[in-house]
Amino acid sequence: MDNLQSLLKTIDNFVWGPPLLILLVGTGVYFTFRLGLLQFRHLPTALKMVFSKDDSNKQGDVSSFAALCTALSATIGTGNIVGVATAIKLGGPGALFWMWLAALFGMATKYAECLLAVKYRQQDSNGQMIGGPMYYLQYGVGSKALAVMFAVFALGVACFGIGTFPQVNAILDASEISFGVSREISASVLTLLVAFVTLGGIKSIANVAGKVVPTMALFYVLACLSVIIMNADKLLEAIELVLVSAFTSTAATGGFLGASIMLAIQSGIARGVFSNESGLGSAPMAAAAAKTDSCVKQGLISMTGTFFDTIIICTMTGLALILTGAWQSDFAGAAMTTHAFAVGLNAQTFGPMLVSIGLIFFAFTTILGWNYYGERCVVYLFGTKAVLPYKFIFVALVASGAFLHLDMIWIIADIVNGLMAIPNLIGLIALRQVVIEETKQYFAASVNSLKEPQLQN
Repeated sequence: MDNLQSLLKTIDNFVWGPPLLILLVGTGVYFTFRLGLLQFRHLPTALKMVFSKDDSNKQGDVSSFAALCTALSATIGTGNIVGVATAIKLGGPGALFWMWLAALFGMATKYAECLLAVKYRQQDSNGQMIGGPMYYLQYGVGSKALAVMFAVFALGVACFGIGTFPQVNAILDASEISFGVSREISASVLTLLVAFVTLGGIKSIANVAGKVVPTMALFYVLACLSVIIMNADKLLEAIELVLVSAFTSTAATGGFLGASIMLAIQSGIARGVFSNESGLGSAPMAAAAAKTDSCVKQGLISMTGTFFDTIIICTMTGLALILTGAWQSDFAGAAMTTHAFAVGLNAQTFGPMLVSIGLIFFAFTTILGWNYYGERCVVYLFGTKAVLPYKFIFVALVASGAFLHLDMIWIIADIVNGLMAIPNLIGLIALRQVVIEETKQYFAASVNSLKEPQLQN
């Protein structure tokens, strides 16, 4: 068993090694320059579109804002609290800079994949819009094999990875440690809530996500800002440390073992991509349900998800860790972030409670988002008749998560999560010209009214 686990860890390190990370970031770099720095020039417009409600007569199931919140419910999760701490613990403060860089290029990737999701979306037998990498791989690229490969990998992640066990355990641990609630009671309540929301379908999930995600994100950002403000005298020094550490090795200090430049790059990019999921192909499945008459417009709205997830929320966590010196402590993961809040707010009880509340709600919405992603994969693979059985199986897996502590399952899930990206990136590269042409046409048509320059050839 130990040999098998060691083998799986080796495979996991290979899957999430430099080749995949280079391909993920490289795809973002390509679209960034080929689309004329679109994510920088049109970010203000995209942010305005996020809150636009002009979608009543457009084809789709939920508003563009609700579709974005559904995607954010899956991406804003334990990675924003635990993942950032892990990255900085491994790579030092400089890892935060590489998270930023991965996110800025990742916005272009997210734009491209969500544009394609809307362009190639279909309607299922229940009248709901369905789309994502499966559909642009089959109908755009013309490869059923790649489409099935993606759907199988994504379904595995939804059922056995990000969508269930890690999130369930994060919720139960936080509830038990901070509030003294037994794991059995927390598991029962969580299972009932997940069943209640997910059995209602995309509209129910989007409705909950549309309320919980913005509220919790704002709550967590304000908590982080409180830490930053109370330690504002060290802010410039912290930012300087991030920038210097990104390009120089960081010496060992306290509980930090030291890190090379390469380790800062690898840990920052890996955790950044893992957090915002740009290029993995998950967000396009939510984007396809949006009420919109423009695939470009939805692409712009969807790319703001990476901005919110990494540039704002991960940055807040990272600065809190650095300002309070928590990154130099002996703590790791969620315990490091908890320590940062306890020190930063000078509140040994209240600070950790804030982190626990954030973890609970972020993990809960991640379960909801990945439930929907798994459902879309089930519809593609088996048809709409398989949706109800899938939902019951998913709820059962959530319930069983309270009693499972299988590291091997999590390693397998991590591998499958990385494998999702491969067919998706093949699709993005194969359909790059479609993305470019759709973008040119959209901005050419709106240049007179919006005063926006056309993309360069």
